[in-house]
Amino acid sequence: MPAVNNSSEAVKEEGIMNAPQQLPPLSDIEEKMQEVLASQKQDYLAEGFVSAETRIDRLDRGIDALLEYQDKIVEALNSDFSCRPREVSLLTDLAAAITPMKHAKKHLRGWMKAEKRPSTFPLGLLGGRSRIEYQPLGVVGVIAPWNFPVNLAFGPLAGVLAAGNRAMMKPSEFTPATSEVMCEIVAKAWDEKEVAIFNGGPEVGQAFSGLAFDHLLFTGATSIARHIMAAASRNLVPVTLELGGKSPVIISRSADIEKSISRIMLGKTLNAGQICLAPDYLMVPEEKLHEVVEAIQDTVGQMYPKLLDNPQYTSVINERHYERLTGYVTEAEERGAKVIAINPGKEDFSQQSGHKIPPTLILEPADDLKAMEEELFGPVLPIRTYKEFDETINYVNSKPRPLAAYYFGEDKQEENAVLTRTTSGGACINDVIMHIMHEELPFGGVGPSGMGSYHGFEGFKTFSHAKSIYRQSSINIGKLAGLLPPYGKSTESAIKMQVKK
Repeated sequence: MPAVNNSSEAVKEEGIMNAPQQLPPLSDIEEKMQEVLASQKQDYLAEGFVSAETRIDRLDRGIDALLEYQDKIVEALNSDFSCRPREVSLLTDLAAAITPMKHAKKHLRGWMKAEKRPSTFPLGLLGGRSRIEYQPLGVVGVIAPWNFPVNLAFGPLAGVLAAGNRAMMKPSEFTPATSEVMCEIVAKAWDEKEVAIFNGGPEVGQAFSGLAFDHLLFTGATSIARHIMAAASRNLVPVTLELGGKSPVIISRSADIEKSISRIMLGKTLNAGQICLAPDYLMVPEEKLHEVVEAIQDTVGQMYPKLLDNPQYTSVINERHYERLTGYVTEAEERGAKVIAINPGKEDFSQQSGHKIPPTLILEPADDLKAMEEELFGPVLPIRTYKEFDETINYVNSKPRPLAAYYFGEDKQEENAVLTRTTSGGACINDVIMHIMHEELPFGGVGPSGMGSYHGFEGFKTFSHAKSIYRQSSINIGKLAGLLPPYGKSTESAIKMQVKK
């Protein structure tokens, strides 16, 4: 249900600034969203310059509400996933939403300062001055996915609110309990004219993506992003698309296998691999395959002696995705690939109320398997082997550009080859996923893995308009440079000065 404003004094006295109401009929939802959008735009214009104090206050209210509702967030996420560890929810959703807001609070006064730029010769010498000022865009739409619903809805608000904007959010229908809590958080923290939220299925998402925002951020699947971008284009809404793809892991002959696998499997089993940055396939030296498989089995066994009834091992989100993943594994088996389900407790996964899948390896998969064509987004891990290192570069380059690329090893030439000869949204050396935790690094994809970036200052800039400003000196530059008709010798001199190598 959308969180919509209730301006009654009774509501304000209860400390609820933005009270949720019942979801209107689908035919009315678009009208309601249009009303909220118009209200936010009008209020934005009426407010004028958004001070640093106001921006910090809005961020503070968000932080306070998230902290207040942390227990409800944990409970809701566990309900939506049927099993999700408290620690995972607190680290990857709550903390990951709060940290960007705290970072923005700390730095936004510096971000807001005008940025001086040199004036082109000779204008600078004659007193002309150039600068850039970062101006709010207005209203930013945020469409969040189900895998980290709190993080990927509230985290972007750090840049959106720090830049002085208003926001409208659309969470995933796959996490209904969490979405309801998110409505409560929004209602607690902000007035509807500041931040609003709308729940609903694909129809609501379709209508939402077609609104005339000043910017739209979408996090989700590449296939859906095509529809989002098409809808946004009708109003010429600029988009930031945070997508996914098949992020490769290249293990060098120079790598410490035990240490590498420990880090890789942490990234692959966290949230049961339901992470856009999770390792999607490994490439290992052919003579190291057995050692790598053994290291994976040992690592998983140490982290999860049991899986089925272990509250620290996350379930796949729903039946649809469970069947998708098990279908990939079944196809690989039927096509002759060796499949290894890592099941330390030798549990019967056919007897469960949830949708848990043990970490599952597919060895030497054919390239045309769905497990090698589609983003996995789950605890399934194909492993390919190579003879010569260049094979890894060529294989990665034969596929769509991924969101991340990972190299494990100590060979600087190989490392340089991965970084310079392949193109990915980001990269890690001797680890996976960790680059997303650094607010000073922009996060984004390239090609089919994304468009644009945010986090930290890059997020502030993404959700701002960089306005170029030039202040002319008191000198009549046009006359001095021969720009005023009638043209003569000074004009020719100015042209010759510029039209030369």
